[in-house]
Amino acid sequence: MSYDLMVFEKTKAPANRKDFMAWFEKQVEWGEDHDYASIHVSSPALQNWFMEMKETFPPMNGEYAPDPELLDEDENLESHTVDYCIGRDVIYAAFAWSAAEEAYELMRELAEKHGVGFFNVSADNGEIILPDGTAMA
Repeated sequence: MSYDLMVFEKTKAPANRKDFMAWFEKQVEWGEDHDYASIHVSSPALQNWFMEMKETFPPMNGEYAPDPELLDEDENLESHTVDYCIGRDVIYAAFAWSAAEEAYELMRELAEKHGVGFFNVSADNGEIILPDGTAMA
C-alpha cells in the first residue's frame, strides 16, 4: 500500500467536490492513449510542477528515473522514488509511507507555486485544494 496524492489541471477539473470525485474516478481508469510515464502529455503547469517535484522525489519509471544501481546504493533515494501516473490533466503520485509527511508538504507547496490543484487521495474525505489555497467544497 502506498501514500497517494494527486495534482490536477484546475481548468479541466469540475468546481465542486461531487463532480470532482466522479471526474477523478474517470481519470484513474487510465484510459488515455499514451504512455503514463511521459510528462510531455501534460499541461505546461503540470510539467513545471513535475520538473521541480522530481528533484526531491524522482520517478520509478520513464526518462527521469534514476539509475537502478544508484537505488541500491542510496537508501534515501530508494525511499523517495515515486510511482507517477502522468495523464493529460492529472499526475497521480504513489509514495512510500515513510516519506508521507515530506511528500505531502512539498507536493502542496509546489502545487500552489505552479498553479495546479492538489488532492489528498489517501485521506478519508481527502482535501481538494485549489491553486489559490482554498479548499473545494
